[in-house]
Amino acid sequence: MKDSKDYKNFNRKENLKLASKVVHGGEGVDPATGSISFPIYQTATFKHSGIEIRDPYNYSRCINPTREELEKTMTILEEGTRAFAVNSGMAAVTLVFSLLKPGDHIVMSDDIYGGTFREVNEVLSVNGVEHDSIDLSDLDLLKRTIKKNTKMIFIETPTNPMMKVADIEKISKIGHDIGALVVVDNTFLTPYFQRPLTLGADIVVHSGTKYLAGHNDVLAGIVVVKDSKIGEKLEIQMYIYGAGLGPMDSWIMLRGIKTLALRMEKHQENAMKVANWLRNQPKVEKVYYVGFEDHKDYEVTKKQTTGFGGMISFRVDSTKTVNDILSRLKLIIFAESLGGVESLITHPVSRTHTEILEEVREALGITDTLLRLSVGIEDADDIIADLDQAINPKGEE
Repeated sequence: MKDSKDYKNFNRKENLKLASKVVHGGEGVDPATGSISFPIYQTATFKHSGIEIRDPYNYSRCINPTREELEKTMTILEEGTRAFAVNSGMAAVTLVFSLLKPGDHIVMSDDIYGGTFREVNEVLSVNGVEHDSIDLSDLDLLKRTIKKNTKMIFIETPTNPMMKVADIEKISKIGHDIGALVVVDNTFLTPYFQRPLTLGADIVVHSGTKYLAGHNDVLAGIVVVKDSKIGEKLEIQMYIYGAGLGPMDSWIMLRGIKTLALRMEKHQENAMKVANWLRNQPKVEKVYYVGFEDHKDYEVTKKQTTGFGGMISFRVDSTKTVNDILSRLKLIIFAESLGGVESLITHPVSRTHTEILEEVREALGITDTLLRLSVGIEDADDIIADLDQAINPKGEE
């Protein structure tokens, strides 16, 4: 296998703005050929130079040049020391959870992606890992929840789908005071708007399928670490799991990341317009968007991010309105996932959060009248017009 390296050392563009870094990536140009589009090294294995020579590449389960370029790029963007590209967001979460052992305790956001909740509830718990799900915006509650065996704090911020915000810097200090790792799911905001490692977190995870790739055409997960020693542990686990992202998917991810800055700005611009429009609709009872100045965590958001992203959740007046909206939409697509160029809407209770216990969902506000909207990069007026005809059809009394 290739010697472990701190990939941040590959960044020869330290003075560039992030919008430039996403375009030029790690090596950027293929050092072997000069190709500006980094090549797809579609190979399973590599020729050895000799029995006593340690070649940089050996077998694509362990290392592949295309995946390595993606990992270098994400290391640079998140300002870490090492990154791992795996075959789904849940594979990324699983890789991080491999750091826990029986008898450990994890504290995690109560309003969390259903797949993450399922893994904690059905895999970690069965294997002897204790857990508590709490509102991580309540720091006093976090302090009361911590145990002697707490080894990890897992944060979603903003949360999915209720858009809660946790103070990464303060939680990192609390976690480090007890020797716990602090992990942040940065899927919603990406390193373009939020860089948790610079705020004190130890590990960042992404569903790369979402905003990083940005085109609803690839499944991928990303893990970035701040401490190279943690990276060494995860490297071994990734080899064992065989979860490394394939070269073609790595290339698709690299291509998507090149437009990340442009897309995130447009997602945010559109989301602010759509969220404000939704607020003025009689059938919409509440809109959840972290960009609203009256959001309870607005000041925390302003402190730790440079933007608000493109995710909105909103509650309507009845299940009939939910069904009417989902059946009438023409431009916006009723589909799972998020973060692509197309606007997607979903119904968390029946789709993304079915794994969450009903009483837990109800307590969080994830009810059957809640919808989650991933605002795309279409013209904002077209998105609003589509919502308008779905919510307020002509001729309806």
